[in-house]
Formats: sequence, C-alpha cells, structure tokens
Amino acid sequence: MQLNSTTLKTNQKIAIHILVWAVLFSLPYIFALQAEDGGPLSQLKSKRLLLNSSMYIFWALTFYFNSYVLIPKILYQSRLLLFVFANLGLLAGILFINRWMYNLLISEHPFFFSKAITFNGLPFLFFVLIGIAFKTVFDRIKMDRIAKERESENLKTELSFLRSQISPHFLFNVLNNIVALVRLKSDELEPTILKLSSLMQYMLYETDDEKVLLKSEADYLQSYIDLQKLRFGDRLKLNVDLGLKEDWHTIEPMLLIPFVENAFKHGTGMIENPIIDISLQAVNNELAFIVKNKYIDDDQAKDKVSGIGLTNVKRRLQLLYGKNHDLNIHSTDEWFTITLKLAFEP
Repeated sequence: MQLNSTTLKTNQKIAIHILVWAVLFSLPYIFALQAEDGGPLSQLKSKRLLLNSSMYIFWALTFYFNSYVLIPKILYQSRLLLFVFANLGLLAGILFINRWMYNLLISEHPFFFSKAITFNGLPFLFFVLIGIAFKTVFDRIKMDRIAKERESENLKTELSFLRSQISPHFLFNVLNNIVALVRLKSDELEPTILKLSSLMQYMLYETDDEKVLLKSEADYLQSYIDLQKLRFGDRLKLNVDLGLKEDWHTIEPMLLIPFVENAFKHGTGMIENPIIDISLQAVNNELAFIVKNKYIDDDQAKDKVSGIGLTNVKRRLQLLYGKNHDLNIHSTDEWFTITLKLAFEP
C-alpha cells in the first residue's frame, strides 16, 4: 500500500528531527574524544559525559513541551508571565532530576545547585528560544500556505462563476438569431442549428479545461462569425483575419468571444452600413486581438444588458494574466475598438 503525501511528509519531518537530535546527543562524545586526543577517558570524565549526554533528553523535552504546549496554549494567548513561570518550574524540575542523576553517577563529589544552574541554565534558555523560533516560523509558513490555498480556491470559484455568466449570455444572443431566421422562414435555419450544435459542443465539453488550444478557440470564433453571417448576409460588411502562425499556444476558454459578441451586438441594428473588423494574430509568443465596429452611442446606452460580457472578461483577464496582458478599449464618435495583447509563456 502506497503512503499518501501527508503521511510521507510526516515521516520525513520525524526523520529530520531524529537526525538532528542524534547529532546533538553525539556532540559531547565528539568534543570529549577530541580533548583527550583519542585516548581513553577517566572514570570520572566518563560519568560526567554520560550525565551531560543524558541531559539532552530534557533539552528535547524542553523544546517540544514549549513548541506544542506552552507556546500555543499560553504564549499565543499573550500570557507572558505565566509562560515564564511555567518554564521556571520546568527548569526547577530538570535541576532536581539532574541532582538525582548526579548523586547516582558521581556520588563521590558533592552537588552544588549554583553550579548546576550555571551549567544547565544557558542550554535550557537556548532550547526555549529555539522552540519559540521553530513554532512561530512553522505556524507562519502554515498560515501562509493555507492563505494561498484559500486564495487559489477563491480564484477558481470566481473564474467558474464568471464563465457561467458569459455562456448563458452568449446562448441568449444566438437563440435570438435563430428566432429571427424562423420568422424569415429562411433556408439557412438548418445550417444555423448545426452551427449552434457545434458551438454548444465546444462550450459543454471543452471549456471545462483550464486551458484550450488557441486553434480551438479560433475555430470557435470562426463558427460564431459564420453563424452571424447567416443572419446578416450582405447587410453587414465583415473583415475577418484569424490566421495564426503559432496556433499551438493555450488560452483560457471563452476568453475572446465576448469581444466579438459585443461587436455584433452593438455594431449592427440601427447602424447605417455596419462594418466589423476582426483580427487575431499569434507571433513571437504574443497574441494580438483587435475587434473594431461602427456603433451609435445612444443605441449602446439603451441596451440594459450591454457590457455584461466585457465586464466579466476584464475581470477574468486581470485574475488570469495580471501584468501579462494589455487591454485597450477606445471609442470615437463612430467607431468602437478593442485591442488585446497577451504574452504567452515561451
């Protein structure tokens, strides 16, 4: 049975702690052997070495008791005085045990509390401070990781919500096109429905991925434009250039369609001699997307649902690409132009 990632990380942490303490326990022996130039230790020095090495058990206790009990339950609650007294009590207990061990191992020499405090006080203080540093840094890293995970989850949720807003809005416009063809009893109704089926297939089965091929997104745009051609015919002048030299890049699905949808929505209707220019290029790891249409400012202002797609796509661009995109929306008395540039990862 394979260990999951959490169990593996826990085992790695335990192994690191064991290794560190093993090194610390061995230090007194290493220093003692160096001092004796590799020769045999006297009986008294051997007893003192055993006593000093045994004290690391209590330094480990000090470290973990502070890290997992005193710091989270007392120090984090801003009860500093209680924290100090608790450690003084712990130190007193360690000194009494140290006295018992000293009398057991080195009974021929008297025990002095003053020397014991001097000899053990600094190591005790050192491991208390190490415990505080370890716990605070570890908790800080843990909190930052949780915050990033929440931020990532919130980002995914928001992007999913924005995408769900765009799709119904787009579908609403396409169904309006079909209604217009039904009223005209046009022979183009059947190919229109087939085009809609193709678009729906893309929306339902491909846009669940975080990224899609730029070629797929361009094909989707072309299908939408073809659908609009069936509706407007010669009444609308269309200039379309979707020639991609680098179509292997990936892009967020349904990211470009709101701009094209907006052009058809506000670049037709009551406008005399409507014109829409659409250009999509991908060269040198950069996407350049330009949509330009004639429009009437009053007509756009009267539309109660205008701008839903554009507002959402602005938010999506900011969330997904940040500084790696440049969106410029420019309008004059007669023309409305959107220019989008995206930098792909090389």
